[in-house]
Amino acid sequence: MKHLRYVLVFALLILVVAACGPATTPGAGSTSSTSGNTAPKDKVTLQSKWVAQAQFAGYYAAKEKGYYDAENLDVTIRPGGPDIIPEQVVASGQAQFGIDWLPSLLSSRESGSPLVNIAQVFQKSGMLSIRWKDIGLKGVDDYRGKKVAVWLGGNEFELYATLAKHGMDPQKDLTIVSQPFDMNLLLNRDVVAAAAMTYNEYAQVLEVKNPKSGQLYQPSDLEIVDFNQEGTAMLEDGIFSTQAFLNDAKNQDIAVRFVRASLKGWIYCRDNVSDCVDIVLKQGPTLPKGHQTWQMNEINKLIWDGQHTVGIMDDKLFQQTADIALKYGVIKKAADKAAYTTQFAQKAVDSMKDVDTLGKNYKPIPVSLTEGGK
Repeated sequence: MKHLRYVLVFALLILVVAACGPATTPGAGSTSSTSGNTAPKDKVTLQSKWVAQAQFAGYYAAKEKGYYDAENLDVTIRPGGPDIIPEQVVASGQAQFGIDWLPSLLSSRESGSPLVNIAQVFQKSGMLSIRWKDIGLKGVDDYRGKKVAVWLGGNEFELYATLAKHGMDPQKDLTIVSQPFDMNLLLNRDVVAAAAMTYNEYAQVLEVKNPKSGQLYQPSDLEIVDFNQEGTAMLEDGIFSTQAFLNDAKNQDIAVRFVRASLKGWIYCRDNVSDCVDIVLKQGPTLPKGHQTWQMNEINKLIWDGQHTVGIMDDKLFQQTADIALKYGVIKKAADKAAYTTQFAQKAVDSMKDVDTLGKNYKPIPVSLTEGGK
């Protein structure tokens, strides 16, 4: 009887352990993660392109919701700023991963930094050229001889490509004005058109009252040049690392886990806009909740087009970006395909069974802007 009691106790313990089961990654479906791993977490740093805002909500959500933890990663997210170049930070080893626009990566590669895009998050450009409707310009052709503002230092090339498409030389046929990080040049009508991101500056204009009507400006007050429709768009936010880091087999595994958790963060933000805005607000962004809600909604539109799998680079869009970068001197020789790889993003996506990584059912939410974005 004594031996029988030991057998019964042992069997009971086995049943308890089995009932607990393995830990799973929270949210966005289960995957082959390292959740429950008692080994020390792999510490990595992500260098963001800009200050904390909804443009980077997916990464903050991955950290907040435990997706990085579930992959046995200890991730530090470093905000960017006007004096921070993510490519330089990653190339110097201060961060293992970075976020920036593809033209900047191509330029850095040509300068001797072997950086590699490992996940293309945005599938469309969010950059526009906007102008007032009441000034009577019919399109880009009418920019000739006028003052047009754009951010310089690498942000001007979509505009330049569009001007060239319409037979204009930006150095001869119009006056290019260096645009500060606000919309005052347009609001004060010092230029006929200015650059704006769909998720930021465009909304900033619509959050201002028209002094004539006392009401907020409306989309109907503006005319928009969408570089995606012009065929002159360049790919923006993508995740990159260094070739030296990726050459190590252990780091390749880290890259897959990092990409998988990050993509889960973006999937969560697609399906939980309000919660992701709250997650971003915890980071203390400069612009308030109303504006961040607009931004989160517009960022989702750039990621989820129902045609591209999240994180997977489209070869045609890569080539379009590379061709424009070559034509306008961002790079001096044609970019090679080694500038990106889909192997890590593809492994990450393949492991996320029964998860909508295409955004087939994605629909934007309605967002009403308020004065100052409050």
